[in-house]
Amino acid sequence: MVLWQPHAAGIVLSRKPLTDYIPLQKTAEGEICTQYAMAELEELGLLKMDFLGLRTLTVISNALKIIKHTREEEVDINKIPLDDKKVYKMLSKGKCAGIFQLESEGMRDLVKRLKPESMEDITALLALYRPGPLGSGMIEDFINGKRGIVEIKYAHPRLEPILKETYGVIVYQEQVMKIASELAGFTLGQADILRKAMGKKQKGVMEKQRELFIKGAQKNNIKKNTAAEIFDLIAYFAGYGFNKSHSVSYAFISYQTAYLKTHYTIEYMASLLTSIMGNNDKVALYIKECRNMNIEILPPDINQSLVNFTVVGGKAIRFGLAAVKNVGEKAIKSIIEERKRNSNFTSLLDFCQRVDLRVVNKRVIESLIKCGAFDSIGARRSQLLAALDVSLKNGQEYQKSKRNGQTSIFDLFEDNTSNKIR
Repeated sequence: MVLWQPHAAGIVLSRKPLTDYIPLQKTAEGEICTQYAMAELEELGLLKMDFLGLRTLTVISNALKIIKHTREEEVDINKIPLDDKKVYKMLSKGKCAGIFQLESEGMRDLVKRLKPESMEDITALLALYRPGPLGSGMIEDFINGKRGIVEIKYAHPRLEPILKETYGVIVYQEQVMKIASELAGFTLGQADILRKAMGKKQKGVMEKQRELFIKGAQKNNIKKNTAAEIFDLIAYFAGYGFNKSHSVSYAFISYQTAYLKTHYTIEYMASLLTSIMGNNDKVALYIKECRNMNIEILPPDINQSLVNFTVVGGKAIRFGLAAVKNVGEKAIKSIIEERKRNSNFTSLLDFCQRVDLRVVNKRVIESLIKCGAFDSIGARRSQLLAALDVSLKNGQEYQKSKRNGQTSIFDLFEDNTSNKIR
């Protein structure tokens, strides 16, 4: 089992070691890959599968954990109702920020125009929002058919049960295969050959398939002219056809994220913000979305923040320390552990005396001051920055004396000094 390039997620599977069948090589990144392309691999009878990793699955998982923590509620995301009117109402308004696959500007516009009312509609949306369908007018046909603006016509009555869910438009590759099977008597294997030929526009194969299709349709009492018309119809749409099973899988994730945003808004947004820490543009976008939904965003705080964005009181989201630039994992761990072990930090000097200054260095503290994480101790940021060098020096001496088992002057005057140097 090896990675196949150039597709980053392509995995080639075989019963025996791949070296028994094909030559392998190493990429510049040191990964093992085949020297054959996908078509040649398929001709040899090898199986290539694509495995996709989605950040959104982690967002959903973390949102469920936050819900359990804040509401003490167990949500089985695989058992949520798929006909929730509130979810579709939110989507129809184009409020799709943070919704899997639906948040781009073009997609939001399409969602508002289509106004999805079912999983089938979301599935079709994802299949249609591609350059081919967008440029071919398929989307307009779909929307007009859904709204009843135009009468849906079928070249033959036997097409209706196959195309009814997409309002007479051939959207999916599976529909092409179903038409070939139901109307022309193709086996599923033959129908798949037709699908591939249409998708890759293989003219020679297409001509042969056209002849087979018309003959097969005639055997099912479909007139030759009608059969030719149907073949031309599917040939036109097949180049744009999308894999329905893929689209359905994505549609479920789109709906799940929309459901969480609708019913567990603050927990979902906290999880979403955590997932894109480090991407300032995305953080700004989702913070704006939170404010549009009247969710208060609280700044980072050395005495309140955890690693990730957290829900506070069920009404606000507190910035996570990991979202602060130049603040690494070890520094955050030191701050949180010290806070839990003893108490909240009362001053800049108190902070410098207690945290591990080998990991919480000057650069880290400067970043925390500048982002407002020390605002809650009651000093101005300019004052804290001015006192930082002195506080760091005193903190280092204090910690050195502690390690040496000595009593320092700061132990004797800790309270007074803490109040003076902030």
